[in-house]
Amino acid sequence: MKVTEHIKTANSKTQFSFEILPPLKGQNINSIFENIDPLMEFNPPFIDVTYHREEYVYKELENGLLQKQVVRKRPGTVGICAAIQNKYSVDAIPHILCGGFTKEDTENFLIDLGFLGIDNVMALRGDAVKSETYFTPEREGHKYANELVGQISDLNNGVYLDEEIQNQSQTDFCIGVAGYPEKHMEAPSLDSDIHFLKKKIKQGATYIVTQMFFENQRYFDFVDKCRSEGITVPIIPGLKPIATKKQLNLIPHRFSLELPDDLIMEVVKCNDNKAVRQVGIDWCVAQSKELIAAGVPVLHYYSMGKSDNIRAIASQIF
Repeated sequence: MKVTEHIKTANSKTQFSFEILPPLKGQNINSIFENIDPLMEFNPPFIDVTYHREEYVYKELENGLLQKQVVRKRPGTVGICAAIQNKYSVDAIPHILCGGFTKEDTENFLIDLGFLGIDNVMALRGDAVKSETYFTPEREGHKYANELVGQISDLNNGVYLDEEIQNQSQTDFCIGVAGYPEKHMEAPSLDSDIHFLKKKIKQGATYIVTQMFFENQRYFDFVDKCRSEGITVPIIPGLKPIATKKQLNLIPHRFSLELPDDLIMEVVKCNDNKAVRQVGIDWCVAQSKELIAAGVPVLHYYSMGKSDNIRAIASQIF
C-alpha cells in the first residue's frame, strides 16, 4: 500500500514509522530484525531503509601510483526491503539517490523494486562522499532530486530511457521527498529551498518527510510556509532523540540545524550518556505529544540502527 493510502485510511489518527540503516558489510539480516522486532507492537504501516552509496579509497601501489578502490560499507537496501515485507507484511520504503547512480542504474533499480512488489520510494539527492568537497553526480546521472523524481514519474507513465521499447509496462510508485524545516545546508535561504521543494512536487512527489528538528515551532512554521506556496501533500515530521553528549556538536554540524538552549543545558548537566539518553527520550516524547495534538499524519523516527530509545518513546505515545 502506498504511504498516501496509509495516511488516508488512518482517518486522521497519527501513525508510527521509523527508518533503519542497512547493516555494515559482513553482518547478516538478523541485526536488522533484532532492531525491528521490538517496534512492531506499535503497528508501523511502513519502514524506511536508507541507501548508502559507494565510497572510494586510494591505495598506493609499489610504483607510487594510486589505485582507486570501491568501498561499499552498507549494501543491501533492496534485499532488506524485500525481507521486511516478507517477514512482517509491512511496506518497506527504499531510499534511492542521485549520487552513485546513472539514469540507467536508476531505471534498473526501479524495475527490480517493481518486480518485488515495492510501491513506495524515497527520492533523495544524497550527500557528498568523503572524497568530495561538494556533491558530484555520476556522469549520465541526476544532479538534483527533482530530476530523479521526474524519472520515477516517467516510469510510472511507461516512459523508459530507451524509446524503442515496445509494450512498456507502467510502474506505480508513491514518491516521497525530503523537506528541511531549517533549510538544506547548501540552500542560501529557506525560501529558495522551498522553491526547489515545489519542483519536486511538480515532478510527481506525493509526500514529504522532514529532516530532524528539535523545536516543533520549526516544523509548524515550515508547514505554514509550504502551504502558503501551494504545497498540499502530507508533510511528515522526522524526529530523532539525542543519545550522547557528543551529538551536541555532531548533529548541528552534520545536519545544519540548531539545538534549543534548554535541551543543550539539560544534556550538559548529565553525568553520563545513560542520563543523556533519558533526556533525549523525555524531550522527544514531549515533541511527539505536541505534534500528535496538532494532527500530524505520521511520526517518523530516525533510529540510526538502534531501537531501544525509539521503543521507550513509542511506548509512551502509541
